[in-house]
Amino acid sequence: MTDIASLPRIVTLEGCTNFRDLGGYRTVDGRRVRHGLVFRSAHLGGLTAADRQTLGTLGVRTIVDLRGLNEAAETPHAIAGLPAEILAAAIEPRVGEYLRLALDEGRATPELIIGLMTSHYRDYPQRAAVAFRTLFAALSDGTRRPLVFHCTAGKDRTGFAAALLLTALGVPWDTVIEDYLHTNAVWTGHVGRYPELDAATRAALIEARIDYLEAAFAALRENHGEVETFLETALGLDSAGRARLRAELLEG
Repeated sequence: MTDIASLPRIVTLEGCTNFRDLGGYRTVDGRRVRHGLVFRSAHLGGLTAADRQTLGTLGVRTIVDLRGLNEAAETPHAIAGLPAEILAAAIEPRVGEYLRLALDEGRATPELIIGLMTSHYRDYPQRAAVAFRTLFAALSDGTRRPLVFHCTAGKDRTGFAAALLLTALGVPWDTVIEDYLHTNAVWTGHVGRYPELDAATRAALIEARIDYLEAAFAALRENHGEVETFLETALGLDSAGRARLRAELLEG
């Protein structure tokens, strides 16, 4: 087991939860991800003045927004005064529209939501490759770090992106899974939402689940083979680029 519980990686904000430093994780060769360079988060539309001061102290230069166009327009970033550039890397959500239809038709069950979420995750490597290419190009540019990437909850699109990055850096899969599941402990944006759903159906929607993330990586391997091949052919991160990213984001 990793020492994830002791890592000082949660950034406490008043208007945003699930904001985390990806630094501190050990790789298979014993190196450690550097602190203070890459953060993952839920949306930044509720930041307070104190939160903006915190992001300023962190030195955030770039915010990569993985939300769909309507999501981003409905809840714009509350970063006035911060010298951070926002990069749009839109991944349109599809679960929402299917969920609304299922609710209207009285078909929302845990099994249906699990199927929708699994399909949604399996779709990431193909449908969202352009967005992830934008993210990894920014991650690979040292002038853009410290960098934050986020979606709405910081759970699904962000969770897959974080898993890709940590895997590319050589972090063991068990640790990648622990990072992914930690959303369940720190994201509170779901509180009060979806009251029309029964507990099991709601849980299938709001929880980060191992089966969802593993479905995404299974689809990736079915279409591209290894993760390294996907990074190179779909995201433009060749072996030299991966080595440079590791050199810059890992200690030692």
